[in-house]
Amino acid sequence: MKNGMEEKLIRPTLEEMDQEIERLRHQKRIHGAVKWTLYSLAVVAAMAVLIATLWMPVLKITGSSMSPTLKNDEMVVAIRTKHFKSGDVIAFYYDNKILIKRVIATAGQYVDIQEDGTVLVDGEVLDEPYIEEKSKGECNIQLPYQVGDGQIFVMGDDRPISLDSRTSAVGTIGKEKILGRVIFRVWPWSGFGHVQ
Repeated sequence: MKNGMEEKLIRPTLEEMDQEIERLRHQKRIHGAVKWTLYSLAVVAAMAVLIATLWMPVLKITGSSMSPTLKNDEMVVAIRTKHFKSGDVIAFYYDNKILIKRVIATAGQYVDIQEDGTVLVDGEVLDEPYIEEKSKGECNIQLPYQVGDGQIFVMGDDRPISLDSRTSAVGTIGKEKILGRVIFRVWPWSGFGHVQ
């Protein structure tokens, strides 16, 4: 007795106990599903980072040396490969930076650039639908130039401003410095697609 009133002990009914057990089971299932989802997301994120680091790096374009093909602030995906041909867009390490240029010629080929900017590889005019303006640009190498073993001759698509294999400062690119071939533009969405 407390203050003249009798305390009652309330006992749940079997139905209430069954409901409470079902609520706890449901809560446990939700926690399990959330835990499994978080674990799955962590595994997928780790795999994405691994793939991006080892096989398909994502790169941000800075500058306009590859315009009109690639523009400042666009994002692209490169794929690691050791096989390149004329016309491929590649990313490579140069002076603690990553540069993106187009393959013009590979080992053993001769590159010549006429005064009007027309590029010849092994004596044949290179078809370059990706450039807007021909220009010899900054060129201080002896032409015609033979590409050495294990080297690649590269040029930017914006020929008047690009610093590339036409200058001894950059020179040809050793295959060991190449990060990969740029294959896909992923940002902005309006430009999403294959890089040519």
